[in-house]
Amino acid sequence: METSNGSFRTDFILLGFSDQPQLESIISVVVFIFYIVTLVGNTTIILVSYLDTQLHTPMYFFLSNLSFVDLCYTTSIIPQMLANLWGPKKSITYGGCVLQFFFALDLGATECLLLAVMAYDRYAAVCQPLHYTVIMHPELCQKLVLTSWMGGLGSALILCSLTMKLPRCGHREVDNFFCEMPALIKMACVYSKVIEIVVFTLGVIFLLVPLSLILISYGVIIRAVMTIKLAARWKKILNTCGSHLTVVTLFYGTLIYMYMKPQNSTSQEQGKFFTLFYTVITPSLNPLIYTLRNKDVKSAVKRILQIQKKTFHKVMSDKEKMRQSTEKQRNIVLY
Repeated sequence: METSNGSFRTDFILLGFSDQPQLESIISVVVFIFYIVTLVGNTTIILVSYLDTQLHTPMYFFLSNLSFVDLCYTTSIIPQMLANLWGPKKSITYGGCVLQFFFALDLGATECLLLAVMAYDRYAAVCQPLHYTVIMHPELCQKLVLTSWMGGLGSALILCSLTMKLPRCGHREVDNFFCEMPALIKMACVYSKVIEIVVFTLGVIFLLVPLSLILISYGVIIRAVMTIKLAARWKKILNTCGSHLTVVTLFYGTLIYMYMKPQNSTSQEQGKFFTLFYTVITPSLNPLIYTLRNKDVKSAVKRILQIQKKTFHKVMSDKEKMRQSTEKQRNIVLY
C-alpha cells in the first residue's frame, strides 16, 4: 500500500553495485567467504568462552557479547545482499528494509559501546590488578553489557522512527547494498533539520565519546606498562591490549570516516566500499585477531579438542566393550 506522500511501498530497490556489474561476481564471492569466516570464528569464540572454565572472566564475557553482536550484525545484512547479487531481483520488502535498518543501527551502536566497555576492562586489569576482581565483579559486568544493549536499542528506535517517517515522494531506489541510514535519508524529498541534529548528537554519544574513553584508557595503560620491567609481563599486556586496539582502529576508523565527515565530501561509490569494509570485513577479522594474537584462546581450543578427543575414544571403547560382552553372552547361550 502507498500513502499520499509516497512514503510506503511494497518494496525498495537496493542498487548495490549494479552500476559496476563486472565487480558483482567478485564482490559476492569475497563477501560469502568473509561471511563464512565470521560465522565460524565468532561461533567458536562464544562456544570456547562458554565451555572452558578458565575463560570465565570479564574479558571473555565481553568478547562473547562482541562476537554475538557481530554474528547478528552480519546476518542482518549479508544474506539479503548475497540474494540480490546472485538473483535477478535486487528488491527488498518495505518491512524487510525497516528490520534491516533497525537491527543494523541497534547492533552497530551496541558494538560501539561494547568496545568502550572492553577498554575499561583492560584498564582495570592492567592498572588495578590487585583490585580487578573487586572492580569488575559479575554484577557490574552484566550491567555494563545490558547498558550497551539498551543504548543501542534506544538509538535505533529513535533514528529508525524518524527516518522511516520522511516522505519519499515515490522514490524506491536505495543507493547502497542494504538499508542504511544515509542512503534512506537521501531518498527523502524534504530536508529535515531535526534528523540532522539527532544524527550528530548520537554520533557524538556513540562514536566520539566511546573513542575518547578508549584512547584515554589506553593512554593510562601505556603509561602504566612503561613502569613494568618484566619483559614477559610487557608482552602479555601488549598482546591482549593490542588485539583490542586493532579492532578499535578497524571499526571506528571506517565509521568515523563515513559518518563524521560531510556527506558530500565522499563519493557514493567510495562510501559503498567503506560500508562494505565495516559491515562485512571487520566482523570477520575480530575472531581472527583475538584467536591469533591471544594464547589463552588458542590454549582453550586445544584443551577442548583434547577433551572431545578423549571423550570420543572413551565412547568408542565403551561401545566396543559392550559389543564384545554381547557376543560373549550370545556364545554362552548358543553353547
